[in-house]
Amino acid sequence: MRLISWNVNGLRACLKKGFMDSFAELDADIFALQETKMQPDQAILDLPGYQQFWNSAEKKGYSGTAIFTRIVPLSVSYGIGVEEHDHEGRVITLEYEDFYFVTVYTPNSQRGLLRLSYRLTWEDAFLAYLQGLDVKKPVIVCGDLNVAHQEIDLKNPKTNHNNAGFTDEERAKFTQLLDAGFVDSFRMFYPEETGRYTWWSYLRKARDTNAGWRIDYFVFSKRFSPHIVDATIHNEIFGSDHCPVGLDIK
Repeated sequence: MRLISWNVNGLRACLKKGFMDSFAELDADIFALQETKMQPDQAILDLPGYQQFWNSAEKKGYSGTAIFTRIVPLSVSYGIGVEEHDHEGRVITLEYEDFYFVTVYTPNSQRGLLRLSYRLTWEDAFLAYLQGLDVKKPVIVCGDLNVAHQEIDLKNPKTNHNNAGFTDEERAKFTQLLDAGFVDSFRMFYPEETGRYTWWSYLRKARDTNAGWRIDYFVFSKRFSPHIVDATIHNEIFGSDHCPVGLDIK
C-alpha cells in the first residue's frame, strides 16, 4: 500500500502546475494534502476510484487539508476536538481496521516567532489527540509538521537557529512526539542521509542549490514498524515549494 503526503501550497495554483500528472504518477492508495487554501467547491477534481475528504479553514484562502483515498475508511473525523484549534482545517483522521491515518498541517510559528506560543499549545493538544488514538490502534501521521528536527534536516542549521521551524522549543516538541512511542519513518531507513529535503524557499533560488529543509513527515506508532516497507522523498516532483513524501506499507 502506498501513502503520499504533499503540502501543495494552494491546490488551485498547483493544479495549474501539473498536479494531476503528479497525482497519477505517484499512484497512491491514500493521498493527503496540506495547505489546500480552498473550499471544496472552488475546484472540481475528477478522481475516479477515490473518495474525497476535505477540512477547510473558516478563513478563505488559508490553511486546509484534504485526503483522497481508494480504501474506504470505517470512520472519518475532522479536527482534534479542541475548540481553540479546530477553525483552521488542520487535521483529518481516517479510521481503518488496522490503523488510524491522520494528516496534519502544523501551525507555523511565523516570522519573528509571533505565533510560537500558540504553536506550542497546539503541539501539546495534538500529541494528546494522537495518544488517545494510539490507545485504540496504531497511528500513521503525515503532513507538514513545520519543524526540522535535527541539524541534518536542513541545509543551513547555524544561520537558521531560532528561526521559525528550527527553534529549540519546536524541535523539543518533535522529540517529545518520538519519546511518546512514535517513529520518524525517513530516519528509520536513512538515519545519516544528508541533503534530503522537502521544502525550499522561493527566495534566492533555494531549490536550484538544494538549500532546503525536511519538514514534511510520515510518523507512525512504533509497534507498527513490521508493516513499514520504505519511506520516500519525491524531490523530482515540482508544483509547490514542498515536494511529496511517501510511505510504503504492507
